[in-house]
Amino acid sequence: MNSVKERLVNGIIKENPTFVLMLGMCPTLAVTTSAVNGLGMGLTTMVVLALSNVFISLLRNIIPDKVRIPAFIVIIASFVTVVELLLQGYIPFLYDALGIYIPLIVVNCIILGRAEAYAYKNPVLPSLFDGIGMGLGFSVALTCIGAVRELLGAGEIFGIHVMPESFVPVSIFIMAPGAFFVLAVLTAIQNKVKINGEKKGRDMSRIQSGCGHDCMNCSDTGCTHRLYDEKADGTDRKSAGLKEEQTKEEKKNG
Repeated sequence: MNSVKERLVNGIIKENPTFVLMLGMCPTLAVTTSAVNGLGMGLTTMVVLALSNVFISLLRNIIPDKVRIPAFIVIIASFVTVVELLLQGYIPFLYDALGIYIPLIVVNCIILGRAEAYAYKNPVLPSLFDGIGMGLGFSVALTCIGAVRELLGAGEIFGIHVMPESFVPVSIFIMAPGAFFVLAVLTAIQNKVKINGEKKGRDMSRIQSGCGHDCMNCSDTGCTHRLYDEKADGTDRKSAGLKEEQTKEEKKNG
């Protein structure tokens, strides 16, 4: 599953970091008070994710396995510092809005997770588009959450007033609890669409599928579940073989 289209679809739909994998919840809930903030945070993360994936993939045969995690963090931190300085210099309003959550991108589990699960095991080009796909999926999710919160909490979208004058903003949506409400509702809508589609016999495998644990038919070489499943499967088969031999021996002796 290394083609450009497959990596983009995987990140935006099949394994969307926010709605499917439920990763990166800290910035998702904290900075999505508006659509602009959500989009800015998503695109910033996408740049860091794509660049770090490329460099980790380039150095995958050089980085010793025992120190790969510290090496990943150093690479990611370097790109985060560059992006932070660029935001501070050229987009100061977004830099002020995102605040402490920009340097916290260093420990974002989405970036470290893709470095470990995909970039460290695959060529440069697929790793680049894996980072872009995951980043776009994160951006779409944060923008949607921010747009809903901004619309209900302030009557605006991207700073443009769209609700009628009679509309009374529900201020809780631009407060901390509003993020939980909106995320829960959007995730529930996605689940409902998938369930209804499956009931009608449609192929809904591209909506909230993530890992289907069908390792025999999976072609994703960056999937860590396959490694664990293969180990578990091998252990189970070995145990089953030992039990079968033991049973035969007992019957022979009994």
